[in-house]
Amino acid sequence: MIKEIYATKQTLTEMSIPKNIPIRPADNRLLESIVGHEAVHQGIIAVCHPLSNPDLNQILRNLKDADKALLVVLDQVSDPRNIGAILRSSVAFGASAVIIPEAGSPAETGTMAKAASGALDLIPLVRVSNLARTLDMLKKTDFWCVGMDGYARDTIGKNKLPKRCALVMGAEDGMRDLTKKSCDMLVKLPMNPAIESLNVSIATAVAMYEWMR
Repeated sequence: MIKEIYATKQTLTEMSIPKNIPIRPADNRLLESIVGHEAVHQGIIAVCHPLSNPDLNQILRNLKDADKALLVVLDQVSDPRNIGAILRSSVAFGASAVIIPEAGSPAETGTMAKAASGALDLIPLVRVSNLARTLDMLKKTDFWCVGMDGYARDTIGKNKLPKRCALVMGAEDGMRDLTKKSCDMLVKLPMNPAIESLNVSIATAVAMYEWMR
């Protein structure tokens, strides 16, 4: 829900804004101080109430009888642009939720929303207090936890990914040891050895495509 709108005078003359929303005149310097210099605001920003944290238990109940379901679990992914891109790909490839740890994960900022291109409103972004415990809970609801690890022995295409799959992704430094130990299996992408790794958002999209097909 929108709390208030900040906009330049030029933008206000070009747009129709509902009268029940408070409007604050602003210049570009003020807008950039709110959303950051990298955000593309086009002369207007909306300040919204924070999104409520989706209920993972309810999501799992909804998926209880699903023959095929995908969850994306991110460990130590701290760049909001990467999470935004993963949200967008998750919607495209049919994932039911993206799960991130509360500690160390960025807030749902304008930067994340822009990278998600609308997906932030289309898929639950679930924050959990303990990732290893969450993976154990997913296993108890018939999800196979598949970790993407560049040092894994098997490649992702060697065996078909499970239909009920929790795809676990790490950041540049990979998953934490406890997260890795909580996975049922570890796989890697088949890659040219000249390149050590891919950006996590790209690697996640490739893995989700392999699951979907």
